[in-house]
Amino acid sequence: MKTLCLFTSDLHGRQSRYEALLKEIRRREPDIVLLGGDLLPHVHLSGNNKIGAEDFAYEYLPRKFSGLRDKMGSRYPRILLILGNDDPRYLESCFTENEHKGLWHYLHMRTMEISGYFFTGYAMVPPTPFQLKDWERYDVSRYTDPGCTDPFEGYRTVEPDTDIEYATIQKDLENLAHQLDMKRSVFLFHSPPYDCALDRAALDGMQVDHVPLDVHVGSIAIRRFIEEKQPLLTLHGHIHESTRLTGSWSAMFGKTLAMNGATDGGELCLISFDPGSPGSAVRALISS
Repeated sequence: MKTLCLFTSDLHGRQSRYEALLKEIRRREPDIVLLGGDLLPHVHLSGNNKIGAEDFAYEYLPRKFSGLRDKMGSRYPRILLILGNDDPRYLESCFTENEHKGLWHYLHMRTMEISGYFFTGYAMVPPTPFQLKDWERYDVSRYTDPGCTDPFEGYRTVEPDTDIEYATIQKDLENLAHQLDMKRSVFLFHSPPYDCALDRAALDGMQVDHVPLDVHVGSIAIRRFIEEKQPLLTLHGHIHESTRLTGSWSAMFGKTLAMNGATDGGELCLISFDPGSPGSAVRALISS
């Protein structure tokens, strides 16, 4: 029996993308929809007739998905989502509250079994140049790349959920994957794995203090995890321009297919797949 999944990431509060997504959900009636983080508007875009992150989280998204559920009834899909490094973590409570209302399932650091598959979410990314640090962890050590801001710097909208000094993505993933059947596991990450077609940033020729910047900005820990554990599928976002720069929206790591659901164009990037036949996944850019 086929399971139709739709995956997208990095919608960044663009209402036109959400309208296109809701239209596709209603038209195609998927079983599962996965949202890979950076769902809300940037904080600096608030005002000027744009919906701010707080209003978007507490009003716009619940209203739109509630309306979709009313229209679809029993055909309303399971919505699985995580947040991303541009989403203020103090708004996480909105997503957990609306989970209790049946609008979606908040997946960060959690696993759900649906149709015989295990879906697990993880929102953290390695250190970035940006100042919001709610969703950042050291990767495999306390090293921070040139041009990036240490997790101890910048700002947070909530107190960290662990000791920043000793927490790493690598340690989180060791705990997250405990006792899962990897052959039936789909991981929803915000960060892509390091050094592949999915994490290529537009940093060509850039330097900080005469040190060239690495154009690959994904997570070493996530790449090691994929290579060692070999889950069925991994889904990623975060680096909008990577597909445009590399010409590839997917990559193979042994038997694991990894896919990037972000774009730096104005369209909605939507990947359709059946976990039972991951090689048949299709990516579409839908005008929004």
